[in-house]
Amino acid sequence: MPLSNDKHLWVDWDEYHRAIEALALMVHESGWKFDQVLCLARGGLRPGDIFSRIFDVPLAVLSTSSYREEAGTVRGNLDIGRYVTMTKGALAGRVLLVDDLVDSGVTLEKVQQHLKQGFPAVTEVKTAVIWCKACSSMKPDFYLRYLESNPWIHQPFEEYDSLRPHQLAVWMKKGEA
Repeated sequence: MPLSNDKHLWVDWDEYHRAIEALALMVHESGWKFDQVLCLARGGLRPGDIFSRIFDVPLAVLSTSSYREEAGTVRGNLDIGRYVTMTKGALAGRVLLVDDLVDSGVTLEKVQQHLKQGFPAVTEVKTAVIWCKACSSMKPDFYLRYLESNPWIHQPFEEYDSLRPHQLAVWMKKGEA
């Protein structure tokens, strides 16, 4: 794995999972109780799943997308899904909104507006991310690392962004050598 610097933060799977756990501990130690976790797909799926399991609360998923071009490295227009997906009931009460990072802050701001407008049963929303970049227009309620230099964060799952089904056999063999 390349070395991290001011422009690039490289994160492996172990670091990634430990960061999610440390963020969960931070939320727990704050004493704030919540009824549901709402994760933003795609980056917030893994943290949201882990939070839902650790805190034993329902998981809801809201799809958002702005980084689509060039294997997810170029930001475009923000799209927010119309519906929140969950197994039973509706989004209500105190909600912890979880994502992997806050970059510009636009996604978290717009999703919070979306929740206020479309989900009147939600009484309180707090936000949690692993990484908060200094360039963000907002600071989440909970964040593990503040990144003053605004590096590009290379997360371990990004290797799948450019992998296609016809490449799987060769890709899987690279780990066998």
